[in-house]
Amino acid sequence: MSRFNVKKVAVLGAGVMGAQIAAHLVNCKVPVILFDLPAKEGPKNGIVTRAVEGLKKLKPSPLGVAEDAALIQQANYEEHMDLLKGCDLVIEAIAERMDWKLDLYKKIAPFVAPHAIVASNTSGLSITQLSEALPEAIKPRFCGIHFFNPPRYMLLVELINTPTTEPHVLDDLEAFVTSHLGKGVVRAKDTPNFIANRVGVAGMLATMKEVQNFGLSYDVVDDLTGKKLGRASSGTFRTADVVGLDTMAHVIKTLQDTLSGDATAGAGKFDPFYASFATPEVLQTLLEMGHLGQKTKAGFFKKVGREILRFDLASKTYVPGGEKADEVYTRMLKKPAAERLQLLRNAEGAQGQFLWAILRNAFHYAAVHLAEIADNARDVDLCMRWGFGMKQGPFELWQEAGWLTVANMVKQDIDAGKALCSAPLPDWVFKGPVLEAGGVHTPQGSWNPTTGQFVPVRQLPVYARQHFPESVLGANAPSAATAGTTLFEDDAMRLWTLDDDKTSASGSVLVASIKTKMHAIGPGVIAGLLQGLALAEEKYKGLVIWSNDEVFSAGADLQAMLPAFMTGGVKAIAQAELAMQQAMLKLRYANVPVVSAVRGLALGGGCELAAYSAKRVAAMESYIGLVEVGVGLVPGAGGLTYIAR
Repeated sequence: MSRFNVKKVAVLGAGVMGAQIAAHLVNCKVPVILFDLPAKEGPKNGIVTRAVEGLKKLKPSPLGVAEDAALIQQANYEEHMDLLKGCDLVIEAIAERMDWKLDLYKKIAPFVAPHAIVASNTSGLSITQLSEALPEAIKPRFCGIHFFNPPRYMLLVELINTPTTEPHVLDDLEAFVTSHLGKGVVRAKDTPNFIANRVGVAGMLATMKEVQNFGLSYDVVDDLTGKKLGRASSGTFRTADVVGLDTMAHVIKTLQDTLSGDATAGAGKFDPFYASFATPEVLQTLLEMGHLGQKTKAGFFKKVGREILRFDLASKTYVPGGEKADEVYTRMLKKPAAERLQLLRNAEGAQGQFLWAILRNAFHYAAVHLAEIADNARDVDLCMRWGFGMKQGPFELWQEAGWLTVANMVKQDIDAGKALCSAPLPDWVFKGPVLEAGGVHTPQGSWNPTTGQFVPVRQLPVYARQHFPESVLGANAPSAATAGTTLFEDDAMRLWTLDDDKTSASGSVLVASIKTKMHAIGPGVIAGLLQGLALAEEKYKGLVIWSNDEVFSAGADLQAMLPAFMTGGVKAIAQAELAMQQAMLKLRYANVPVVSAVRGLALGGGCELAAYSAKRVAAMESYIGLVEVGVGLVPGAGGLTYIAR
């Protein structure tokens, strides 16, 4: 099969999402043309020009380097349609209006290259309906591609096919989005709001409903539903502010318009939870007031100076915020999963009952809708992790807490009328392979209720390059912390090789993984690196310094130096600094290549380690710097030497 090469991408629509998708393509060194309507006054590219300039002002920044905005080629539909002929991928990202999108497709169709993939970045419109406006020649190359906002930072991209989409089109697009754009891809069915927004927004609406039921304030809810619950630190209402209340209202309206609470509405239309999709009164009030969240500097919360105020629906004003959850529930949320859910379900206080209610609702909704919206349970869990910042998806938490025990707890609440609706849990929850396996995730794959089988992870060539792809609880996937062949390990360092590496010097690479907290560099790490270097020079082709989490190294271990300073003063510190400098020089002048594979934080000594390596391979979201300079300190391991050079 020929390889799909993307040499240039066209993005149609310079709105919030279109412009930021173009920015991320530039971040990843993919040439991009950004199109929009011709301006009615001034230069015809005026709309695109303003959008590109606006990218430099957005926070968090959609651009890795602000100056790269100049790399976005600007175009309009009146003068530059011929440019589409040179694009391998066309991403449509105009407003969520079916009629507007269909009209645009008719205009671009004559200019699309014969091999190009055309994809719509819609958050919920039917991809199949959109495809009907395209010529027969383009339909096999058309699909949905749903980036999450903001595209630079959110890992999830959903791909959606139509009945006429050729299978290799999604394979090619998945490979490009994964390897070039650094995203996690999930294939969703063509149902309203796809997977992540269907489950996630239904969950946010259910949360808002339970907030009313239990009479809790928005700041307490955000404290409960943030990191303490294993979710995004912004919680529920702050997340809504960041996304934009108008955007959230649009996604809610898609659910309201495309689904029905009438059981006779037909397959794909009926949703037994429909009654909980009503637009919350507080959201409607904020929209009417023009308070759309972060973009208007007021939503559920409003910052005044250093003070964070919260909206009060009764008075329609902002009142002092900052209220925190009761400490007893903070302690409950630290318990193992099974004990945690039992404690919350049996809690007497409103906050505990609220937490159990939203978790129960999540289990209930995901189970009832799994067959309709997704190919398997793994896709739902990954969508919620990658698209909504959760540490675990609903099925993972359910399985960890004890599958049958939790299923019976949810069933009891449904039977007692405490759940959002009376729809029973599907039969597969209580019997057959899922019951026997103790959940939906197994080493063989994840449960597909349509086929009644556990589905393995999709095998594509791009995934063969990922030694430790992200997995789900229960899959028993190999962990980078324990995989491979360990040659040396102590509290500070692990030296190892991959299982598929050859053991001879002609084939193998030695890997050095720092194990200390925040991967701080102390005497043990220095000793381990030098031991690894000696071993690599003797037997291997090279040394890779690699981290399997979001911290490459936060710098020197100052705590480890404190005893030496207390007993020996500055002279003792000087000796420690000299040892670090000499170790860095040995890495720099090694007889084999030393490569630093950087992801996340590489600060102080971590930055110096990368600078002294022969090569650096850095993930897009790496934050590298000699932070000690900011407080007037000279970097101790000689970092300024090579950065200056």
